[in-house]
Amino acid sequence: MTKRQMIDLVARKAHLTKRGAEEAVDVFLNEIGRVLAKGEKVVLSGFGTFRVISMKGKTVKIPQTDKFVTIKAHRSPRFTPGKRLKKQVTR
Repeated sequence: MTKRQMIDLVARKAHLTKRGAEEAVDVFLNEIGRVLAKGEKVVLSGFGTFRVISMKGKTVKIPQTDKFVTIKAHRSPRFTPGKRLKKQVTR
């Protein structure tokens, strides 16, 4: 499902205009990103948890060229599904 399809679905199911649904979806996604950028986690009961993990810098070998590349330390978002989502997917 694309973002556009999600907006159409939200508009239809929530009886909103497409503009209103687009704004709602954008606010939802932007707020998740804003909270993660602060290093906090977002917990949506039954759905899952978004969190940020810190990755250490490391040097890796590229097998095709046998060259070594250094990857800088960085933060990366992670998602852990909740029980209800897991159950819904595994049906």
